[in-house]
Parts: sequence; structure tokens; C-alpha cells
Amino acid sequence: MTRLAPVARLTQYARGGGSSKIPPGELERVVAGLTGGNDALLVGGPDGDDAAVLRLEGGRAVVSTADFCTPVVDDAYDWGRIAAANALSDVYAVGGVPLMALNLLGWPADALPAELAREVLRGGRDMAALAGVAIAGGHSIEDPEPKYGLAVTGTADPDRLLRLDAGRPGVPLTLTKPLGVGALNARHRATGEVFPHAVATMTELNAAAGLTALERGAACATGVSGFGLLGHLYKLARASGVTAVVDASAVPYLDGARAAVRDGFVPGGTRRNLAWVSPHTDFRRIAEEERLLLADAQTSGGLLVAGEIPGAPVVGELVGRGRRALVIR
Repeated sequence: MTRLAPVARLTQYARGGGSSKIPPGELERVVAGLTGGNDALLVGGPDGDDAAVLRLEGGRAVVSTADFCTPVVDDAYDWGRIAAANALSDVYAVGGVPLMALNLLGWPADALPAELAREVLRGGRDMAALAGVAIAGGHSIEDPEPKYGLAVTGTADPDRLLRLDAGRPGVPLTLTKPLGVGALNARHRATGEVFPHAVATMTELNAAAGLTALERGAACATGVSGFGLLGHLYKLARASGVTAVVDASAVPYLDGARAAVRDGFVPGGTRRNLAWVSPHTDFRRIAEEERLLLADAQTSGGLLVAGEIPGAPVVGELVGRGRRALVIR
């Protein structure tokens, strides 16, 4: 099947950036005390983990997550692939293997053709197939703002999970994908300029990274998505009762990301992320541009693993809890 000729700039139908997350501080206040309630729930309580993990009989656990986003690129097929990879990443981030997914689709039927929605779903199907995941229907609604993602079910070994609260002092921090897709997507949305290398990193599955982390004995990790590296690392450090030290010079960025931030293409979510973590962070002499890059709101970002992953850069370490949860040097 060939792709449809462009009929609309999908990103112009989204009020904000791709993740469009509720500001993290506000979200935590809203959901406080509304999770848990089952002793078999191993992951997915108040720490705000990537996915929920529930212990089953027979020595297995079920993993469940849901994630969707507004358009991050104008190409419908690529957006479908990116949104699906983003949702699947939540399962890999807790050490699980995804098995089945349901489509979640919001579509402005009076503004965009159904054929374009089919391209989005086709992209999601192809990404799921690459992950060995079956698409089993889903749910759709009419929505003035297009949205797409997946509800994913998988399995895991309850004794070999990647958790937010399992970080320990003396362990290095490894980042498996470069940052900067938020800034590049903001530039794409404003100008129409296409960044194939950003699409490539967003459509790269985190399956190998999650498996390698488990094989190398890691017990603590998180996916880097809408709250940026700093936001997700703050949640990890807080849950684990440690301080996370980041070596800013070691953090990798996509080509053009720094220039995009310098030119003012900064998603609103990135600024909210930075405002949220700043009271808990010692930035030392780190400039504003670097702070924004570290807080850049990602879509389908990499895994941040407490441990070493061959081929991925070590960007910092966990140390005993100090005055601040994060230190950027």
C-alpha cells in the first residue's frame, strides 16, 4: 500500500506538543491517593511508574499500560508508528514483554478524511507487528483534536522487574536514546521542516534496551518521555531515596536540537518540566539552554537505566541522598 498524498498538516490540529501532558505537579495532586488497593500490584502505585505490573498465580505477572498522543509529525503513517512505539515503550521500561494491544483513536471526522485515520492505524499496526504484538481492535471517538495510541498488555517475571524505587547509590546511569525530539518536533510543527533522524529515533523500539538491562542485572529504570530526562529522573530519585547526578556534557542530543532550542523552538511541556524540577535540582553553572534541553519533552524516548548498557552512554550516577534530588554538573 502506498502512502496518501499529503492532505493536511496534522500537527496544526494539535493545540500543544505531541505528548500534551498535564503539568506533572498538577497531575500528581489530581491522582494522589487514587491508585493501588491490591497487594498483588507490584508496580504502578503512587510513584508514577511507566506501567502497572500485577502478580499472577504460577510465578508470572501481567503488565498493563495505555499511552496516546496528539500528532508530533505531519505524516500520518509515521505518527502512527511513533505513537505505537511510545506506548510499547512503557512495557519495556518495567522489564516486560508486550503481547497484545488495543487501538485508542480520537478523530475529527468532519475535518480530516477517514483514509488518513487508516494511515495512522496502519502505522500503529506495522510497529506492533515489528514488536510481535497483536492488535485486537480498540476504541475510537470523534474528537476535534486527533489523538492516537495503544492500550498494551504484556507479561513479566515478577522477580525481575525494572522499577522506579530500586535505585541504589554507586550505580551509573545510562541513557539509550539521544534527547531533542521535543525541540525538533516543535520546529517541524512551526515550519514544516522534516527531520528524518528524529522520526528514526522515535520509531526505534526499546525492546533490546529493556532486555539487556535485565540481562545485566539492572533493577531500576524509567522511560524518558513527556516529562523529559530531568522529570523522569526526579521521579526515580525521589522514589529510590537517592540523589541523581547528571554529567551534562555526557548527555547525547540529536543533530539540530540545540539549534532549535537556541532559535526558540521550545515546547510548552519542556518549560513546565523545568519549572517542576527546578526547586529540587542543583544546576550549578548550567546555562538556561542546557537546562531546557535536559528537560525537553520527549515522545518515544529511550530508557534511563540504573546500570550500564553496552553501546549506550553513561550520563551520570546515583549517590546517597543529598540536599537536592538532582545535581547537574
